[in-house]
Amino acid sequence: MDGYLGVIVIVAVVAVLAVGGLFLLFRPKAKDRPTVEAPPAPRAPGAEEPQGGGLGEQEGGLTTTLPPPAPAEELVKAPEIEVPPPSAGRMVRLRGRLARSQSAFGKGLLELLSRDRLDDEVWDEIEENLITADVGVAPTRAIVEDLRTKVKVLGTRTPSEVRAMLREELLTQIAPELDRTLHVRPHGERPAVVLVVGVNGTGKTTTSGKLARVLIGDGNKVVLGAADTFRAAAADQLQTWGDRVGATVVRGPEGGDPASVAFDAVAKGFEDHADTVIVDTAGRLHTKTGLMDELGKVKRVIEKRALVDEVLLVLDATTGQNGMRQAQVFAEVVNITGIALTKLDGTAKGGIVISVQRELGVPVKLVGLGEGPDDLAPFDPEVFVDAILGD
Repeated sequence: MDGYLGVIVIVAVVAVLAVGGLFLLFRPKAKDRPTVEAPPAPRAPGAEEPQGGGLGEQEGGLTTTLPPPAPAEELVKAPEIEVPPPSAGRMVRLRGRLARSQSAFGKGLLELLSRDRLDDEVWDEIEENLITADVGVAPTRAIVEDLRTKVKVLGTRTPSEVRAMLREELLTQIAPELDRTLHVRPHGERPAVVLVVGVNGTGKTTTSGKLARVLIGDGNKVVLGAADTFRAAAADQLQTWGDRVGATVVRGPEGGDPASVAFDAVAKGFEDHADTVIVDTAGRLHTKTGLMDELGKVKRVIEKRALVDEVLLVLDATTGQNGMRQAQVFAEVVNITGIALTKLDGTAKGGIVISVQRELGVPVKLVGLGEGPDDLAPFDPEVFVDAILGD
């Protein structure tokens, strides 16, 4: 009996071991277990279902959808378009700047003319002051002769009478009756064309850009032609001026044909229904005949498409009588219709206004009175003379 029980116990142990081995052999592995997904997080009322295709993070078997990244900010922003002030009243606003540079000339003349006794020595001093101020020899003699006559008629002179006398004489010499209108209005479908000429260093390209600001400030649509293809920075400089005020700039390859660029600018003016096309030409050395001839070619090529309404000669007021010689040479090549006198607020002598008009018979139409973008102003003879004489 005991032997029989022992056999049963041994059989039972073997059976238990066999079942345990089978269990270990066939138990499910971890990767075969079904994945139990966590319940979705509660959503706020009105929230949208997450869309597929977004970025996700795997975290403990849960998938979190991230919002798409914000678009990268543009690295290059378009320049902000400026709104220039209108041209009306510009010279009045800039009068203080003009007075600071020119009043010594006017006050010197007033002091001399106010002396009780005006002998030949005083008149010689008055003449010297006028010539030093770049009035020119012929205009100076005319002014002195007229002033001598007026002094004899007046006899005793009060300060106010002396000032009125000198003011009248200076205005007469500056010729306020000259037509200083800028011809920049379109002719039906044809834009007005302004050709800007002058020697390098006078501020020609800057004047072209500032003139575009003046015209746009008055409500005109402007196209700029960068026909100065020989100076590397000229087209870029003009492009900067155009970008600031929203003027279209037509340019060509460096060293290209200036006449071709000028023609294309006029064509663009027609295409865009612009009011005015301003063509900035290369700075011509007035001693080099070939370059001057090329300027004549630019004008002739433009006139195959449209008339040139205005030829502005840009002169640096600080060059004095040397600027006069430049003006005379340019006048032989193109029909100058007006003068833009730059740097009149610096060390310039105001008499250059009188001498350049007298020599050329062409009016000063624009004056540059500072380095700022809006420091180009239509020339006003009365404001100019009053600034010279002071209040």
